[in-house]
Amino acid sequence: MSLARPLHAEPERPVEAVREAAPAPARSPYIVGPVFDWAFFLLPPLLALGLGIAISGTAFSDAPVRLFGQEKTWAALLVGSLIHAHLVAVFFRSHGNPAIFRLHPLRFVLVPVLAWAAIRGSAVVAAAATVLATFWDVWHSGLQTFGLARIYDRNRGTPPSAGRRLDFWLNHLLYAGPILAGATMLDHFSSFESFEAVGMPWLASVPVRMTATHRVWTLGVLAVGGAFLVFYVAASVRLWRQGHRPSFQKVFLLVTTGACSIYSWGFNTWGEAFFIMNVLHAVQYLALVWATEGEHLRERLRLKWRGLALALFLATVLAYGVGAELLDPDLESLWACTLVVSLMHFWYDGFIWSVARKQV
Repeated sequence: MSLARPLHAEPERPVEAVREAAPAPARSPYIVGPVFDWAFFLLPPLLALGLGIAISGTAFSDAPVRLFGQEKTWAALLVGSLIHAHLVAVFFRSHGNPAIFRLHPLRFVLVPVLAWAAIRGSAVVAAAATVLATFWDVWHSGLQTFGLARIYDRNRGTPPSAGRRLDFWLNHLLYAGPILAGATMLDHFSSFESFEAVGMPWLASVPVRMTATHRVWTLGVLAVGGAFLVFYVAASVRLWRQGHRPSFQKVFLLVTTGACSIYSWGFNTWGEAFFIMNVLHAVQYLALVWATEGEHLRERLRLKWRGLALALFLATVLAYGVGAELLDPDLESLWACTLVVSLMHFWYDGFIWSVARKQV
């Protein structure tokens, strides 16, 4: 299944041939299909929110267990494993797809090695990479919802350029805004504390300064975000009058994801914001990779049953996920590998997925 058409232009055809060409078949409003989309793209925000509320205050979420020398709760192990699993899943798209790999061999072979060497060779680089991964994840998460939304709009017949920039900034506002303005701001900026160990106290003090100015950030996000939402609605009405009808699936996805983000990151009423937002993101991403690469994987491995390819895909990424989550941080060379996987995941998505090439 292809999520977007290629960028290259079609060859020119005579006007008569264009006129006589049969009309293009109607495109399905879904990316994969109704059941798959609702289960793995559209409902995960609400399902993850419900699951987070359900485990709040339970032994699953609060009672620590010791596994392979690491003390974690079962909820932390689950979400951590899912996070690492979805991070490594991008390699099925980059290194596992020969057509993609041939396009960027140096990026896929040389850059990860150099990144690992830099992280292992410099404590400052390692600290900076940790902070970069934290905030690149926020950016990447907003882009994932943006990409799904744009594909739904494309399937509805909306031109790729119509409302694209509006959707781009709306998704970042709905995801990053509640983080900056809400209850989980310090959780994200605490990664700067790693600079203390490398003799950079000014950067290590960023969490303290962010806490001291949190009210200003909150008011700023509310003011800018509120003005943008008014502008977004007005612009959407104008597009409607021009004949562009938004996809119901897109609207549902944006409303539920935005509400989930605001409620979880902004208020964290149940104390499970990290669990909720990362579960929904990881589930959507794993489903997206399987939808695009599942059949290719089955064919490359010459497997008769698609279900066997799915089992292999999930077993591979989840095995890595559990291993990375239970990894002893003192094993610095292996820890650096997990950090490289995170950075490559965010970077590879920037040029592999069609949203970065403005195809949707």
